[in-house]
Amino acid sequence: MSVHSEVKRVTTHTLQKMKDRGEKISMLTAYDYSFTKIFDEAGIDILLIGDSASNVIAGHETTLPITLDQMIFLASSVVRGAQRCFVICDLPFGTYQGNSKEALNSSIRIMKESGAHAVKLEGGAEVCESIARIVSAGIPVMGHLGLTPQSIYQFGTYSVRAKEEEEAELLIRNAHAVQDAGAFALVLEKIPATLGKRVAEELKIPVIGIGAGMHVDGQVLVMHDMLGITKDFSPRFLRRYLNLYDDIKKAAGQYISDIKSKDFPNEQEQY
Repeated sequence: MSVHSEVKRVTTHTLQKMKDRGEKISMLTAYDYSFTKIFDEAGIDILLIGDSASNVIAGHETTLPITLDQMIFLASSVVRGAQRCFVICDLPFGTYQGNSKEALNSSIRIMKESGAHAVKLEGGAEVCESIARIVSAGIPVMGHLGLTPQSIYQFGTYSVRAKEEEEAELLIRNAHAVQDAGAFALVLEKIPATLGKRVAEELKIPVIGIGAGMHVDGQVLVMHDMLGITKDFSPRFLRRYLNLYDDIKKAAGQYISDIKSKDFPNEQEQY
């Protein structure tokens, strides 16, 4: 009888222990089964089905158009590929704002229909009632402060948030409020590194940064940006680990050329 090594699933408890001992947390977005398999085998700690799918999958200008049904479809695909990592699904715009009962119902749908392990939502004090209500149902919630893309029309720009003292102090108050409401972790997006450090030091829960400096508890990037599939998006915080746009384009061009020249398929590639 063969003995299979047991894969130990990352949980909220695992993530908290990582923060407590100073081990950095790795997080990426994912939207399908195939990439999830690769990232999971590589050892990623968290995969987020981000509402960034609205941009990188569907081609929308903002994250606002993507629906709950679409997020559930993507999340269920990711869950099927994840053996070890912790899987979080974004609550899309319009499924939780201003109504904690709707927020809970949306979260329950995500958990039941996709099998995701947690949900993420944007906002501070104004969403704390929703956070508490979702958590009371046994569903882990990750918060998101700083640049919150679902509020882009309110901000009017994707520039760095909380550079001024007044907004920085508000962010800190909101971070504590989100933690007190029961969130297990918090994403900070596009804020000064000194502020990211302060929030991570003050909060007991893990703080994951995207453009929030090196002193937070972990980092997240959008997979299409990290792999160099996107070309037009180049914020300071982004490090491209590959240049797949050019590599894939070159491969596709070679495939087309081989067909046109009757080189593909050759005799060894037919029955």
